[in-house]
Amino acid sequence: MGNREDLMAGAKRCLYEKGYGRTTARDIATASGVSLAAIGYHFGSKDTLLNAAMIEAIGEMGEALGAVVYGANQVSDDPEVRFAAVWNGLRDVFVEHRGLWAAQFEALAQAGHNPELARALEEVQKEGRLGLAAVFQGVTEVPDNDEELARGTFYQILLAGYVAQWLAAPELAPDGFEFLRGLRLVSGSVLGADAGAPGADATR
Repeated sequence: MGNREDLMAGAKRCLYEKGYGRTTARDIATASGVSLAAIGYHFGSKDTLLNAAMIEAIGEMGEALGAVVYGANQVSDDPEVRFAAVWNGLRDVFVEHRGLWAAQFEALAQAGHNPELARALEEVQKEGRLGLAAVFQGVTEVPDNDEELARGTFYQILLAGYVAQWLAAPELAPDGFEFLRGLRLVSGSVLGADAGAPGADATR
């Protein structure tokens, strides 16, 4: 790898080990085995490098999410069983990538005071939502349309809430069957007998 790739790898390692807010330029240089000056040469600033590393690391973690969902979707022909299996499987991803999940929440908290970071996060929102829509359906990609964006947004909100609960108190985080029970209750109370029926979307 060249210096640029080494810096990206080092920055990602720092995100996992030190988080977003506590990572310094010297931390990245040390983790990368590259000089401090190389950060400015290749990326302009530590923040630009760290933001790029965050986006790339999230994409790599998305591949791990996809593998878990794919495996869970093979356990049964019953969509409810698959739904529960997916959320149970995601706990392993939380354990493996805990540092990055925590770093993302740190970054979100700072985005309001960091325009460059806010732009970086905003630019990947649509792509991220479509990616989640694809992952949770077990396909490689989905059309860029309102339906898939709505589906991806729903999963994004569920996932973010689950991560927050797991980071705060993992012993209280729900399992897949609790997710399924909640989905049934909410769908029944909001949509009633029309839940999942064709044409049930009253917002259009």
